[in-house]
Amino acid sequence: MRRWYGPEGVPSGWGRSVVAVGVFDGVHRGHRALLETAVERGGALGLPVVVVTFDPHPGAVLRGTPPAVLTPLERRIDLLGGYGADAVCVVPFTKDLSGRTPEEFVRDLLVDRLHAAAVVVGEDFRFGHRAAGDVAELARLGAEHGFTVDGVALVADGETITSTRVRALLAAGDVAGAAGLLGRPHRVEGEIVHGAARGRELLGFPTANMDLAPATAVPGDGVYAGWLSRAERSPRGESRWPAAVSVGTNPTFDGAERTVEAYALDRDDLELYGVRMTVDFTARIRGQERFDGIDDLIVAMRRDVERCRVVLGVS
Repeated sequence: MRRWYGPEGVPSGWGRSVVAVGVFDGVHRGHRALLETAVERGGALGLPVVVVTFDPHPGAVLRGTPPAVLTPLERRIDLLGGYGADAVCVVPFTKDLSGRTPEEFVRDLLVDRLHAAAVVVGEDFRFGHRAAGDVAELARLGAEHGFTVDGVALVADGETITSTRVRALLAAGDVAGAAGLLGRPHRVEGEIVHGAARGRELLGFPTANMDLAPATAVPGDGVYAGWLSRAERSPRGESRWPAAVSVGTNPTFDGAERTVEAYALDRDDLELYGVRMTVDFTARIRGQERFDGIDDLIVAMRRDVERCRVVLGVS
């Protein structure tokens, strides 16, 4: 799959294509319905499918506060490729881009760069200055410039799916519900850094403390069953472990900083500092609690680990 960072990355000799346009944060099951339509159009026309996505999220530029990011850019690109894109064009979302008219957006990107024969968007797609363009305007411009337009409902199994809904479920700790909309477990990724070392030295459960990007969509505070994995598979052996994952501020120790820490079940021999890791969230075990002392916390953690074993189906 080809990756182009900026419209100027599109090769000068690039021919006609089917273009799917959207932010695609999450690449959820609704987005996959859109991509399936684009792949069908590409197959019927004998043309490659190009996905246009935007980075940073338009909300970061237009409102100054980006929504929590469900999928970092490189993972988003990988997922789009896995669902049928022949190329992904990452368009930097800037004030200048947001100020262009719908006509300028269509001419500069879809026509002059990507030579669109067909364009596929979500049915609520908006574009151009002050979101003046909608699907009807895109179709009008398409008739002028020689491409067709499909406005696709982001629906799977009769259910409308949005990234906003996924974020709300994660914030509530409903990682199973979020996985149902995503079509896969929600994942966070970061480098393992040194923490307070209480897990190893005080509690008997050594944890991997993840350094996440600031805007990462992290589930609500609590304890989760999940899987801890190397972001890049190791050629030397194991790369994935069942895990109990703590999200929160460690109130028993009067913590203030919110952390994500994963304990690989029954493993106290893993050296992961400086390694980039991922956590896939499977199920919520309980909410965050404050305990009266360390002994009560250890009892709860042992109980959490056993529940994680059951959920994850490991002995």
